[in-house]
Amino acid sequence: MSVVKKQPVSIVKLKNMKENKDPITMVTAYDYPTAALVEQAGVDTILVGDSLGNVVLGYDSTLPVTIDDMVYHTRAARRGAPNTFIVADMPFMTYHSTVAETLNDVRRLMQEGHANAVKMEGGAEITLMVDACVKAGVPVLGHIGLTPQSVHQLGGYRIQGKTKEDADRLLQDALALERAGAFAIVLELVTDQVAAYISERLSIPTIGIGAGAGCDGQVLVFHDIVRFSPDYREKRFVKTYADIGTTIREGIQSYVQDVKTRAFPAEVNSFRAEDNVVEHLYGPGKVEVR
Repeated sequence: MSVVKKQPVSIVKLKNMKENKDPITMVTAYDYPTAALVEQAGVDTILVGDSLGNVVLGYDSTLPVTIDDMVYHTRAARRGAPNTFIVADMPFMTYHSTVAETLNDVRRLMQEGHANAVKMEGGAEITLMVDACVKAGVPVLGHIGLTPQSVHQLGGYRIQGKTKEDADRLLQDALALERAGAFAIVLELVTDQVAAYISERLSIPTIGIGAGAGCDGQVLVFHDIVRFSPDYREKRFVKTYADIGTTIREGIQSYVQDVKTRAFPAEVNSFRAEDNVVEHLYGPGKVEVR
């Protein structure tokens, strides 16, 4: 399959895609090679998510991820995908203090990380910060439903929108984020019917993950799409398109076996000196050590 070259999207184009019923594609990327591959594949948008805490840094949640981590990984992703719209996550507790502190961390993601936009988890309770960022000229992607930064408050990774009260709360949160100026909203682990209804009610795009086909776009974690993990766990809302984890492990096992049996490096993998160098090292008449 050839490399796909596309013009980078903007928040205006994303809204037009919703209106034209052109599904938006988003994939996470946390480093240079991953972002480069994602851009070459023709993905509309890249999310440098704080999920890097789980899949790259080895934490058991997103909570330990810092603003320094996000700046570092966003900058690396930008080098790999210079022509893709990149959204960077605001990590845990970086937008729950003062507006000044929030804007400073946003500034770092934009100036140092070279992000095009930031993402914040939460509903009506974060609209003050969303509004402040938008007024400062920063596009904000909202995120409701399962919000991993609030996993302890939610009581675990639970499906959202299973009751009438929950559905109403999600809708009100989505509308509040839209009024505050968010350019789109991620709906995570929300029941299909509720996610579809919210998508119909909003004028801005919704991007689903485990939220059914009624959203205006979809996002998946790179490591889930290609099953790149030493201890991969099946997820109902994920479709695996490649299994590079197994391929990588088997490749490295073959390398270890070749080294142990001295099959690698072979002569084709080595470089030979001139004959007089061998004679200089070993002396006249000495047999070259191979």
